[in-house]
Amino acid sequence: MSGPDSIDVNVTTAEGIDALPALKQHGFEIVHHREERGRFDARRQREEVPALAGKVAGLDGMVRFG
Repeated sequence: MSGPDSIDVNVTTAEGIDALPALKQHGFEIVHHREERGRFDARRQREEVPALAGKVAGLDGMVRFG
């Protein structure tokens, strides 16, 4: 079973984020960051999630912002 082609990081659950191979095991951090700081409005905000800092290259097209 393959994961989704893309996700909306503003509404997807941690489990849904983990289903995207490039973000596997980062769902909790992304959801926690979203709950603490609010919605993601720009791609650059992904760099603010500690687990993703420096790893966001190549996620364009896989991640949407509602």
